Amino acid sequence: MALMDFIKKQFIDIIQWTEEGDGTLAWRFPMRDMEIQNGGTLVVRESQMAIFVNEGQVADVFTPGTYKLTTQTLPVLTYLKNWDKLFESPFKSDVYFFSTRQQIDQKWGTPQPITIRDKDFGAVRLRAFGNYSFRIADPKLFHTEISGTRESYPVADLEGQLRGLVLQNISNAIAGSGLPFLDLAANQVMFADALTKELAPIFAKLGLLIENLTVQNVSLPEELQKILDQKIGMGMVGNDMAKFMQYQTAQAIPKFAEGSGNGGGGIAGDAMGLGAGVALGQVLAQNLQQGLQTPVAPAAAAAAQAAAAPAGVRPDEVMATLEKLGELKSKGILTQEEFDAKKAELLKKLI
Repeated sequence: MALMDFIKKQFIDIIQWTEEGDGTLAWRFPMRDMEIQNGGTLVVRESQMAIFVNEGQVADVFTPGTYKLTTQTLPVLTYLKNWDKLFESPFKSDVYFFSTRQQIDQKWGTPQPITIRDKDFGAVRLRAFGNYSFRIADPKLFHTEISGTRESYPVADLEGQLRGLVLQNISNAIAGSGLPFLDLAANQVMFADALTKELAPIFAKLGLLIENLTVQNVSLPEELQKILDQKIGMGMVGNDMAKFMQYQTAQAIPKFAEGSGNGGGGIAGDAMGLGAGVALGQVLAQNLQQGLQTPVAPAAAAAAQAAAAPAGVRPDEVMATLEKLGELKSKGILTQEEFDAKKAELLKKLI
């Protein structure tokens, strides 16, 4: 009985791999102290491929099917072994199996915003994330470039490298698509196609095929999104600065009222509530309209300013107005020259 057990351990009749779970890309058949029986059977299941490696050199590659191991089914190995006829004795060779199933739901995303050139906004920083799937297309290349002689090679060991390749090529994909940011966010399928096209030859060098890539979201950092929202708001009112300032004032009224009711500090508290907030909006709207749009008659301008500006402007109201103007300048709505002119005009009221 012991002798029969010894013989069974030494010679292998059937070589196969039954995957016990997900996440394994390559698996080496255990060959320690064993040899392959002459005429043995190799079983390669659907979604698998197998290769024979002789003394470190990749020999034969097998697609799904059942094979009887002879010189006809092992032509490269037969040549390497110098078999000029049917081999009679067992032989030793390493056999590796590869899973060719799709490895799905591989996540990718930008941990930090990346800077790209944009047709509409110049240089912008954006975030994006999604997922992708891939499979092994060339097991011989994957063996020589990635998995090597390891007993098994899991998907997890490759995730970081592939995710880095995706992130590295986002900028190239956006440039290749020719889409500005606003169109990019609205055409995520087109962006995904451009990124897939960029990644395909890079994955192929590793013996991989990228099957499907999705872009689930493209967005700007919060501070840039606020500026974009303001630009969209101006576009909705036809880039009319007076109307835009009226809209901004209407949005600010609840904040002024809340600050006054709570006795809060800052602009809301200093402006003394709702009445000062409305006056501030009127002053800004009239003055910005006068500076940026068609000039009006001097008499009409003087009358408008007299009606808009309350008599006996207090210092805290002037300071609140200056802070608001400074905020508009920092967002690019006012130029430095316009800000300086209004600053000088307001400061004269304190003298």
